[in-house]
Amino acid sequence: MSANGPESQISRIKRWSQSLTGQLLIIMALGVASAQFISSTIWLRQLESDTEENVREVSKHMAFRIAATVSYFKSLPTNYRHIVIDQLQDMGGTRFFVTLNKEEILINPIPDSPLKDIVKNEVQSTLIKQLGIQNAQIAFSSPSDLHVINNHTRLADLPERWGHHSLLVKPLTPPIIVIQIPINETDWLYLASLMPDPYFLDGTSALSGERLFSMAMSVITVLLLSILILRRVTRPLASLARAAERFGQGDSEPIQEVGSVEVRNTAKAFNDMQRRIQRYLNDRERLFASISHDLKTPITRLHLRAEMLDDDTVREAMIRDLEDLDMLVKGALQSVKETDIHENRIEVNISRMLKDMQYAVNINGERLTVIGELEHTFIGKPLAIKRCLGNLVDNALYYGKTATVFIEDNEDEVCIRICDQGPGIPSDKIDKVFQPYTRLTPDHSGHPGGMGLGLSIARNIARAHGGEVTLSNHPQQGLEATIKLPRH
Repeated sequence: MSANGPESQISRIKRWSQSLTGQLLIIMALGVASAQFISSTIWLRQLESDTEENVREVSKHMAFRIAATVSYFKSLPTNYRHIVIDQLQDMGGTRFFVTLNKEEILINPIPDSPLKDIVKNEVQSTLIKQLGIQNAQIAFSSPSDLHVINNHTRLADLPERWGHHSLLVKPLTPPIIVIQIPINETDWLYLASLMPDPYFLDGTSALSGERLFSMAMSVITVLLLSILILRRVTRPLASLARAAERFGQGDSEPIQEVGSVEVRNTAKAFNDMQRRIQRYLNDRERLFASISHDLKTPITRLHLRAEMLDDDTVREAMIRDLEDLDMLVKGALQSVKETDIHENRIEVNISRMLKDMQYAVNINGERLTVIGELEHTFIGKPLAIKRCLGNLVDNALYYGKTATVFIEDNEDEVCIRICDQGPGIPSDKIDKVFQPYTRLTPDHSGHPGGMGLGLSIARNIARAHGGEVTLSNHPQQGLEATIKLPRH
């Protein structure tokens, strides 16, 4: 049983996905998720466009200030440059952190982004246009990893009054743009400035964690509301399906006419159909009962009169005709009676039923073998099931002398295969043998179902349980009769 666990789970999921509720929920979930994703994508595209425009405007102003600062320091006499820088540091810095270094500071860059390229291009183009500087080194750095003065000194190592006020905005960590320009053979002018927007380099995605959470909550909310509505809508449909299934198996009960207008109209039409069909079945049963009663007396009377005839040839001919007529009437009544067995559905032990048949048949020799067991409970009409199996086993034993019955059981259906070693049936006559009074051999005197009704009755009983009986020839020898009875 444990080995069938995953397969059973997959089967249940497959059935759920094929149901009306499952399909509607899947469509609604995909629809809500797609709408959320599309709207988030459109919103992000618009936000990115607006952000790029804002960053471009901010970068232009910053670039002009950087150019003015560079022009100012380049215009100072060499001896005054360090003095001005020291005074700015003592005052707590300005908009820019400015130093004169003896080497180019190596910057650990942050990941590239389109906004970063916009700022870099604006600053570079402004320096070229305003000052003709084409060798400026422009990079972005994280405040915690920013090196200043030399390649061994970080911004965090300096006194707070030197640059913390201009470059650190706690607890935020906005990126810092660093411009390094060689102003002579030994000195590098080093400028560092905070970007105005501390989040401008943060990446945005339609599938970020926050948006995925929002999308999931939207889908869950819609699904919960949909389940409440769908259960109200589909419950009458499920009741209608169960009622139709029960009616097909012989149980006629009206269903409640509740739900939407369309469902109520469908339920009403179904109840009317049940009543009409049930009236037809009752009329048919009464008709055959009347035929049985009305024909029995005249047939008996004619039989007595035939016995009184002097001509032996005419007497024997009339008696044979009356016996054929009597057999036809009894066969028709038997077909109706044994197909429409009126009994309640209870748990049927098919394994025990077949074992009893095996014991009864094998009293005078080994003729019937039963292989397999019923693993799950089957609910059905026991007398009808016994008649169905009995007819098929009798056919196999009559034509094949011996037979083997295989019981194959799972959670969905019971499959029973009855294999014999007989001559089989021509392929073009397999469907024909299920018709009443069909016999492929002329002599059926030793066959219990000699009127040709056994297979017809067996198939009708199986179909009344929602199943089917099929026949197929073995490639080597014999016939295989398969009866499948689904569980509901």
